[in-house]
Amino acid sequence: MSTGTAGIKVFSILAIAFGVYVGCEQKPPAQAPEKKIAQMLSICIDSFAVYSSDLQRAVESSSVGSQQLQHLFLRAREGYKRIEWAAEYFDPVTARLMNGAPVQEVEPSGQVINPSGLQVIETYLYPVYDTVNRAALVGMLGKLQPACLVLKRHFENVDILDWQVFDAAKLEAFRVETVGIAGFDDPLSMQCLKESAVALESVSAVMGNYSPGRPDISAGTLPDRIRTAIDYLKKHTDFNSFDRAEFILTRANPVTIGISDLQAALKIQPLRYNRLLNQDARTLFDTNAFNVNAYMPDRGAFMTPEKVILGQRLFNDPMLSGTGTRSCRSCHQPDKAFADGLMKNTALGDHQLLARNTPTLINAALQPALFYDLRARSLEDQALSVVQNEKEMHGSMVLSVDRLWRDSVYRRMFEAAYVREGRTGIDTLEVMNAIGSYVRSLTFLNSRFDAYMRGDKTAMSPDEVAGFNLFMGRAKCGTCHYMPLFNGTFPPRYMKIETEVIGVPRTAAGKRIDDDLGRYVVVKAESVRHAFKTPTVRNAGRTAPYMHNGVFTTLEQVVDFYNKGGGVGLGLKIENQTLPFDKLELTEKERGQLVEFMKTLDSR
Repeated sequence: MSTGTAGIKVFSILAIAFGVYVGCEQKPPAQAPEKKIAQMLSICIDSFAVYSSDLQRAVESSSVGSQQLQHLFLRAREGYKRIEWAAEYFDPVTARLMNGAPVQEVEPSGQVINPSGLQVIETYLYPVYDTVNRAALVGMLGKLQPACLVLKRHFENVDILDWQVFDAAKLEAFRVETVGIAGFDDPLSMQCLKESAVALESVSAVMGNYSPGRPDISAGTLPDRIRTAIDYLKKHTDFNSFDRAEFILTRANPVTIGISDLQAALKIQPLRYNRLLNQDARTLFDTNAFNVNAYMPDRGAFMTPEKVILGQRLFNDPMLSGTGTRSCRSCHQPDKAFADGLMKNTALGDHQLLARNTPTLINAALQPALFYDLRARSLEDQALSVVQNEKEMHGSMVLSVDRLWRDSVYRRMFEAAYVREGRTGIDTLEVMNAIGSYVRSLTFLNSRFDAYMRGDKTAMSPDEVAGFNLFMGRAKCGTCHYMPLFNGTFPPRYMKIETEVIGVPRTAAGKRIDDDLGRYVVVKAESVRHAFKTPTVRNAGRTAPYMHNGVFTTLEQVVDFYNKGGGVGLGLKIENQTLPFDKLELTEKERGQLVEFMKTLDSR
């Protein structure tokens, strides 16, 4: 099929798809909305398949130049953005094949998943296509067709429900404001604002099946809200100058509020399940948007006031340590944002330094894995590891529970927190869960930044707002420290947390990479050698020094390190660095604005 013929075919498919979209917006659906949406998805998947097929044939041809290939690629990416809301929600495994990150992913089990999809394809085509990569590129493009078939069969054979449509649509809007406008999945082509508009157009089309022609529904302004957001994206197209703070506050927030209001007006009740981002969250900045019990295996382990009180007492009690001289509080001090202000603390009983810097415990509950190398899957596992670590507390849970049971105060507190008949002792899991519950109570999303995003524009200065826009834009911080948690927990599903190889030096002089192998110690995959968890930037103004080894003493030093391109930018040889190593070229004023913004993230 010639390029011209392919273009006609694609145009026809899109015309049909657009007709479905427009038809949904202009008149009430003739059939159940979810059925019509499934049909719409099938058509849009077909169009994406044609786009990707056109690109593959063009690559196979020796007569198509770099510019035309990039054009075909961008058309294919827009095709994916039309189905992204559904692919990511209903079939995330297939979505990863279509648009996965361009780096290896290492599962907690140690399984290594090679990169696949549009983000990888982009690296072959930008900034200029090199024919040396033709075979690899053709192979990568060839994976898209089977993925399209899998996705299409899903929607042809598995019913989707109204509550799922609303949930998926709102999550797509959250995806746009967290990673879409930050340029997460198109750092080379830099078309994220245009593609975010396309993604919201798909949300508009989906929601159009529920609101038009329903005068009893007060949320009929939703189409206007989405159109306003789309228009803003299309009008302000420069990546570097795009005002992300303004867009999120005045465009994105009204969209997600509108979706929530429409769902409530239609009395569509969701199936409830435990996850980090609450299903009822109207914006990412609601005071109750995030669920501190999200990563718990069962409701019996959920946080309660009684567990928190007990956990706080245990947290402060040196009884848990082998020497009776060190408590959790010894290294996680409340007046230092539950860090300790040291480069590295010392081992129990001597002056030998511990392996790593002490991180803050504030908002630690908002991570699916703990420690810099992600070796703990829960706060309970973390508590057990620290208590029994020879160099940290050198305690024994077995001996501790015996001592606690013999203490009449503790006995009463455990009986109140964990009610069960015939109790004759304390279970080690109860101790760990109580400490974990106390740490969960240290979740504070109440900074000046949060106040600003909740509508108080006096909460941040113009320089601080400019710093946020840099953070989410040209400085590229927001593509690893994801808003609004500003840690590495990937939005909007928040099911995985990422590690990065940034090339942290052993000393501030930057002559040699730090010896710590990071996640590689846990999972022997070369891609994670020197990889560390992306920590939260919240409370960074109070938790110096920084990095896993405490090498930088000020935020200014941290920003300068990133501005230079990390370890590779300093001249270190790091073949697997995931941080872009090109210099950011931030001015002194811009670097200062970034620091000022980060200080607005301190809890109040």
